[in-house]
Amino acid sequence: MTWLIILGVPLAAGAIWVLRGVYYLRKAKRLNAEADRLNAEAAASRARRAEIEAEQARAVVAQGFVAADDLDTEHRAPVPAEETAAVAAVTAGDWAAGAAWIEAAGQDWDERDHRIRTLAEPAAEDDAWLLAWRAARPQDATAAAVHADASVLVAWNVRGSKSAKYTTDEQFRVFHQLLGSAQEAVHEAQRLAGPADPVPYMLEQPIAMALGYSHERYAQLWEQIVTRGPKVVAAHTNALQYWCRKWRGSHEEAESFAAKSAASGAPGDLLTLLPLTAYFERETYESDLDPDVYYKEPHIVAAADAALADLAAADPADPRAVRLRHMLAWILYWQDRYEEALEHFRAVDGCIGAVPWSYSGNPRSRYTKARDYTVRQVTQA
Repeated sequence: MTWLIILGVPLAAGAIWVLRGVYYLRKAKRLNAEADRLNAEAAASRARRAEIEAEQARAVVAQGFVAADDLDTEHRAPVPAEETAAVAAVTAGDWAAGAAWIEAAGQDWDERDHRIRTLAEPAAEDDAWLLAWRAARPQDATAAAVHADASVLVAWNVRGSKSAKYTTDEQFRVFHQLLGSAQEAVHEAQRLAGPADPVPYMLEQPIAMALGYSHERYAQLWEQIVTRGPKVVAAHTNALQYWCRKWRGSHEEAESFAAKSAASGAPGDLLTLLPLTAYFERETYESDLDPDVYYKEPHIVAAADAALADLAAADPADPRAVRLRHMLAWILYWQDRYEEALEHFRAVDGCIGAVPWSYSGNPRSRYTKARDYTVRQVTQA
């Protein structure tokens, strides 16, 4: 009997383990089945949500807004036909047509700066036509400015748009080497420019940012700019970037600079863009800020009100106004001022290559979420 008892112990133990194995196997099957059910429910929920969002998007498009896939993320406003023609002309080798187009901007310094950048972009890819222009007119200030801006663009293209931690040492080495050449080209453009032209000095602003000009040196550059063009919106927005915390300043310095810029302008000068941009830069940089709370702070509401008054006083045909409209659409959306925001969404709809949408990895998504929500709030009110 003893040996039977001894033999029975392991047999019983084995039976227990078998039973436990069966129990755990069944439990695992139940858990897997439950996981499958939950996954199916989640997938169905996502599908329903996607269907609702698609239906909402169709409803917005039915009201005359542009579908997400058709939004232009490269330009902040429709491109005029003469601009398209000028770019086509220079890329075909007709530099004289490009030169005439830039000169037609006259002393509208914001427009001249825009036109120089527009032709510098293709020159940064293929400069054969620009070299022909410079050979034909070696003392041409406009050709020198396009060359200088193209040199800056080439340097930035090498560096790339990623943050410093994602940029290689070799990229930085070549970047700084190319910036040195660009700096020489900019200084040449400054020597050739007319005494009233601030644009060649504006072309030095991204170099100053990248090379880390001291505050004193940047102030000297800024003095050269504002002496020639005190209310050039592009110059002020470029300078604001220098004073931002992400570059060479701080949130406080950026906001102080922006306030001074806005105060220096008369109604219609559109410099009220600067405080809104400074607040946007802070919100973008500080990940713990809740935009639904931050943008409702009284001083930001007051800044939005000032911008609306400034815009109302501006020439409706002023091409610079669209920059302020893009920013107002974003700020007013967060302030729950949907009727006012919708006016600006309607005005800019179609072309969204502007701040604040361009700061997102998916500008179409950022724009359409804000726009479509605003439309629903207005239409459902």
